[in-house]
Amino acid sequence: MSYEFFIATRYLRSKRKTGFISLITYISIFGVVVGVAALIIILSVMNGFEREVRSRFIGVDAHIQIRQTDAVGFGNYEEIIRRLQKVPHIRALAPFVQDKALIKSREATTGLFVKGVLPELEMQVTDIGKNLNFGQFNLGLVKGEDDRELPGIVLGFNLADKLVVTIGDVVTIVSFSGMDRLGQMPQMMQFRVTGYFETGLFEYDDSYAYISLKSAQKLFQMGEKVSGIEIRVDNYNRATSLAKDINKLLGAPYKAVSWFDMNPNLFAWMQIEKWAAFVILSLIILVAAFNIVSTLIMVTMEKTREIGILKSMGATSQSIRRIFTFEGLVVGVVGTILGCLIGYGFCWAQITYKFFALPSDIYIISWLPVVMKWTDFVFIGLAGIIITFLASVYPAAKAARLDPVVAIRYE
Repeated sequence: MSYEFFIATRYLRSKRKTGFISLITYISIFGVVVGVAALIIILSVMNGFEREVRSRFIGVDAHIQIRQTDAVGFGNYEEIIRRLQKVPHIRALAPFVQDKALIKSREATTGLFVKGVLPELEMQVTDIGKNLNFGQFNLGLVKGEDDRELPGIVLGFNLADKLVVTIGDVVTIVSFSGMDRLGQMPQMMQFRVTGYFETGLFEYDDSYAYISLKSAQKLFQMGEKVSGIEIRVDNYNRATSLAKDINKLLGAPYKAVSWFDMNPNLFAWMQIEKWAAFVILSLIILVAAFNIVSTLIMVTMEKTREIGILKSMGATSQSIRRIFTFEGLVVGVVGTILGCLIGYGFCWAQITYKFFALPSDIYIISWLPVVMKWTDFVFIGLAGIIITFLASVYPAAKAARLDPVVAIRYE
């Protein structure tokens, strides 16, 4: 241990003539603790919400979608699937048909997005099976009380509530696709409700329905074509780079887009919010840094005689600068470590015991989500230490400039 660091810690522990200076030192440490802890807690909560939203979007839309840019659909999807099955990191593929339509029940009529899928493959590329909260994901022919066999349909929970339908009820979907002549009648098909799904995302639960791939091809008059192919990869973080590789493999007119490309504004805004929170809450640490500046300046004034004695004994200006720089750093490091421990403790307690609950009828989850990332701890810790270090530079330089003769003469 250098003697500069030893003297700096002695200055912090010693009882000063002016107790007010010690109080400001404790306030400075407390300010750093509060700022660091608040940053860790807020960013961890934002990470939690981002994870929940991302998992729901990815669960509904799959990791990657392939569409044809210059046509409504394409018919050689089986050959494309065979080619993509050889690509590393791809776990599952599924064709789908998706278009807008009108749905009618006895009580109401509304617009919706209809998605035609193969149930066994769709459950491999999305989380629709996990999101099913009532009934079954049965899109085949279903016989009702009227002895009629109709294809099954699975509705979003809010959509079913809007239509006032339940399991076994019959709904009619009207498609206007392919109507290129005046007076041409729209395509109409009846379906029997077999289940509800709830993702927690209003735009899906309020306006989406699933039917079988064959029914969708017939409803939208697509023949053997599909709207696109959904892909699930082994790690969703690879989706963007893998989509670029697929675009190079397939070429025009096919276009592969990742889950991030499908919702760029949402995830970009979430990142902006995190950085904004980081900057705003760093102001708490900045306020503590001003306290450190004032504390060290007052310590310099109080320790003028001691600084003069040290210089007369051979201490250099650099040594005096180090003493006061170390004093500011100790305050910053102690405050940062305590803040990190408090922030970690709060987040751990919320993850373990979930004592902060959320109303499930308003939010998509029933408790405050928290995800701790070690990178947040590193960046926040470095920010706290750097800010407190910069705060100690001016007082340390001021102490180093003291003339030892002048410092001792008036004592």
